[in-house]
Amino acid sequence: MASFWHMVKSLVREPDLHLIRFSNSNFTTLPSDQKIEEEAHGSILKGRYYPVRIGDVVGEKYQVLGKLGYGVGSTVWLANEFHKRRSVALKVFTNDIQNREEINVYNHLMSVRSKHPGRNYIRNALDAFAIQGPNGEHHCLVHEPMLESVQELLRRNPSRRFTEDLLRVFLQYISAWNILVGIEDKSIIQNFVEAEQECPSPRKEVRGYTVYASRAFDCPSGKSIGEPLLSDFGSAVSGDVEHDEDVQPNIWDLFEGKHMFYGKDPKEGRYMTRAHLVHMIALMGPPPPELLKAGKRTAEFFDEDGKNFLSTLTLIANSAGGWQADIPIPERTCLEESEENLEGSNKEAFLRFMRKMVQWRPEDRQTANQLLEDDWLNGRS
Repeated sequence: MASFWHMVKSLVREPDLHLIRFSNSNFTTLPSDQKIEEEAHGSILKGRYYPVRIGDVVGEKYQVLGKLGYGVGSTVWLANEFHKRRSVALKVFTNDIQNREEINVYNHLMSVRSKHPGRNYIRNALDAFAIQGPNGEHHCLVHEPMLESVQELLRRNPSRRFTEDLLRVFLQYISAWNILVGIEDKSIIQNFVEAEQECPSPRKEVRGYTVYASRAFDCPSGKSIGEPLLSDFGSAVSGDVEHDEDVQPNIWDLFEGKHMFYGKDPKEGRYMTRAHLVHMIALMGPPPPELLKAGKRTAEFFDEDGKNFLSTLTLIANSAGGWQADIPIPERTCLEESEENLEGSNKEAFLRFMRKMVQWRPEDRQTANQLLEDDWLNGRS
């Protein structure tokens, strides 16, 4: 029986995997003291990332063609799927358990039957699987390859900001970091692969892990840009789960090229909620008493009457001991002074649009449907 099985196997041709050859010699080796990309997070030394190498085959059917990007919880690669002979984006998560949440979100999205027009603007997962790394299991997601996020494309713009018309188009979406732009001109992908073959990505070795510098797709022209898709659901929550983390008004960032609230703590030198609150108070005035009474962390920052911001008045203790949290509330600011790109009635209309969202009480903010009817957004200012 065994000899018969070997004879049958010899008659069946192995599938043509069309492996692409990559040079392993003529690349630039980066200095050991120059930390790049995922190395900066310190997670490489902890063995959290899967050691992907360009040219390797992952999951038995995806050959890695080049590095597209990285994050705290994953690296993303352009890959070739042998059997369907198509290019894909391969997202390889770190071995943290919480990173499985994004896969759960995609599984849920794929299970929902919906005719809502917005469904066509959500990125699909083509495949999901797990691979075993030297330090545990790593989950992987496979998508259609996309251009960078809107935020990354913005960085390629010399002005580092959106035009007024482009801002109006993208305001129907959620966050510039979570909007990827489709690839209409597939030659962009071929150019990426050829560039990696001719001029391999700079890299370095860190304790046996190869850290590659990400390679960007060619700067797209109008004809090569496809539809935008909402993606990256690692921080997504169910609609019936409370979500009360700090947020930034992303619209302002896109158009003004700066934050509305920086929230940088002058003592700690980093973002902190108390500093964020200080800048909000300077722009919007003190929060309503009823909002403070309902807040879970009000006592950390305000006195019992809700009138005084504790950071200017009192001693706040943490687990490491006591320290003065004296952040003075700055002079009252206004949006008119901060907005620098519009004039006259158009500027007034844009600021009215912003103020419909920049409100302390959620019930005072307009809904998405109401905002879609705004005069400025529809060019009626």
